[in-house]
Amino acid sequence: MLRNGDYFASAPAIPGAAQSGVADNQASEGSEKQVTVAQDSPPGKPPTVTPAQSQRVDETALRYFASKGDTKRLNAEIARLKALYPDWTPPENPLAARQQGDPQLDQMWKLYSEGKFAEVRKAIADRQTAQSGWQAPADLLDRLAVAEARAQLVNAADLKQYDAVIRIGSANSSLLTCGDVDVLWRVAEAFARTKREGRARDAYLYILKNCKEPGERVATVQKALPLLSRQSLDQLLATEQKTPDGQGEFAALRGDIARQSLGDADSDPKLVVPEADLAAVEALANHGGRASDDLLLGWYHVRRDNPQVAETWFRKAREKENTAKASQGLALALINQNRPAEAEDILYQWRNADDDVRKVYLAAVANLLSITPPPSIDANVLQRVVQEVYAAKDAASAQQLGWYADALNQPQTASQWFKLALDWKPDDESSAYGLALTRWKIGDKTGVREIQTAWAGRSERIPTVGERSVETAAVGKGMTEQTPKRAKENQPGHRDAGTQNYTIQRSGTGGRTGQQTHGCPNTMDPASLSPQAALSRGWCLMQANRPIEAAAAFDVALHGTGKTRADAAYGQSLAYLRAGLSDYAAASASMAPLDPERSMEIRTALLESQASTAFDQGRYVETIMALDERATIAPERTGLMVLRGYAYLKLRRFADAEQVFRAAANTGSRDALKGLNDVKVTRQEKIQ
Repeated sequence: MLRNGDYFASAPAIPGAAQSGVADNQASEGSEKQVTVAQDSPPGKPPTVTPAQSQRVDETALRYFASKGDTKRLNAEIARLKALYPDWTPPENPLAARQQGDPQLDQMWKLYSEGKFAEVRKAIADRQTAQSGWQAPADLLDRLAVAEARAQLVNAADLKQYDAVIRIGSANSSLLTCGDVDVLWRVAEAFARTKREGRARDAYLYILKNCKEPGERVATVQKALPLLSRQSLDQLLATEQKTPDGQGEFAALRGDIARQSLGDADSDPKLVVPEADLAAVEALANHGGRASDDLLLGWYHVRRDNPQVAETWFRKAREKENTAKASQGLALALINQNRPAEAEDILYQWRNADDDVRKVYLAAVANLLSITPPPSIDANVLQRVVQEVYAAKDAASAQQLGWYADALNQPQTASQWFKLALDWKPDDESSAYGLALTRWKIGDKTGVREIQTAWAGRSERIPTVGERSVETAAVGKGMTEQTPKRAKENQPGHRDAGTQNYTIQRSGTGGRTGQQTHGCPNTMDPASLSPQAALSRGWCLMQANRPIEAAAAFDVALHGTGKTRADAAYGQSLAYLRAGLSDYAAASASMAPLDPERSMEIRTALLESQASTAFDQGRYVETIMALDERATIAPERTGLMVLRGYAYLKLRRFADAEQVFRAAANTGSRDALKGLNDVKVTRQEKIQ
């Protein structure tokens, strides 16, 4: 036996039947009033009330659901009848007064309860055809029409046809009852999605003021959370009721609302978040253990120029769950604190997670390279930075690599990076200026003129390259002219010649103009000599294979003018190359203009040195770049072909490595033959 209490629904239908209900009827949003009701109908009641005493209530469906033990549908039917007939009292026992059985009608109700509405329509039509004058109960027809309307409304909502949802709800107010809160939710969402927040708020408020099921009330606020403004949400929260244990029924939701508040602030840096919301999320982060809460706080603070606080929260998030987004946020916080090296290191493993993460990684790289004076970067880090910039074709980072190399007195490398940056972004004036400047430093006057012609009328500083000193031309990068004799420990990027496994030895560099052929005194301070005498001593020391002493003599000769100064710059470059100090050699070559033959000789030697140095330090992409540039001005010797082959092998470009080694092996090079075997072995290791 079903108890009487099981028959009652929790509230009447939304006021205003077909005329209005919760539906909009295309009314203006401006009034923002309570859910619209019919003029002759008080709130909470249908527009037209027919007392149960004056009209018999059709309880057929009620008794059918009771007979099947379908309590859910039974309660929904009771709610519907009470909404239509407020004076009606549900029978204590719906099964007590059973009418004469009608198997066909029972089958129709069965089909209806199963949601087979088209089959119900067919069964009605078939019986009317077979039994002249038979009419289906009005209640069945009404309920069938309502059920079909509900199906249409749900389908429209699923298809995001929100105007149709509102229209169907307006025409079928009997759908809008606490017995079917899902329909009310769909109508409320339709209002919100069509920019009628006031109507949406009123629909949610109607549920909270009239429907009593605790789970549905909490779900109502949850559904409103992503759709309504904070002001509207506060109105919903004001309807909160106490649970039996004295807690607010929406207590668990207030944390989600605070989270949403911070989430909204992430996309709008000007949005002011209430202190209560900030404190709530901090409490959740500290006690709930969710990395997402730490991330919310981190992004909130990084967007508001609080990088130190943001760093704390991002680190907590990474401790709980090391993700790309947590690392991205931490990297941003570190960049904003001028700590790009840490940012690059943290984000490297996530650099390919998505485009946003990659942009932050490259920003860290660019900021790292732009530090003045240039920092000492670990060879492995520099190698991976070079590879990533090259792979991404990022002009900004390539330009910074150019300035970084230039600051370390490596104009050849700098020139390559400026050229790449300009290839990737042809309208970048800064890269064009850097390319012109570094070409001037290496004596490539033709290259400088090409840049100046291309940028004529578009840059004020590019036309002046070559007309002023290195010190003047490099203003803005923190570079000042320094003679190569400065202490090695103060020269960024210098390499100790005593630890290198190679030196640059070039034949034919002895009998130059001004060279002294007789023996040189063992000790002498060249500072006491005139520029011309110091030049002669420098050539003498070069013949004696004493390059460091020769460099000091050439340094004195650089104080001369005209041809003496040009010869001194050339001689000092050769001296440093022979000592394995290519950085110093590059700086010396920029001290005075060299004739084309000498300029080409020094440039070729510097590129060889640069390629070897890059390989020794594991910078294999840079090795190939240097060899490629050298190949444009001089044939590639067998030894350099072998070096290129091993660079390809280190980059696991097996086909390229094999091709280069095979070409070198044809000259009889044993090193090339060994390289071919190394390619074979490495390939087998990869397969295994």
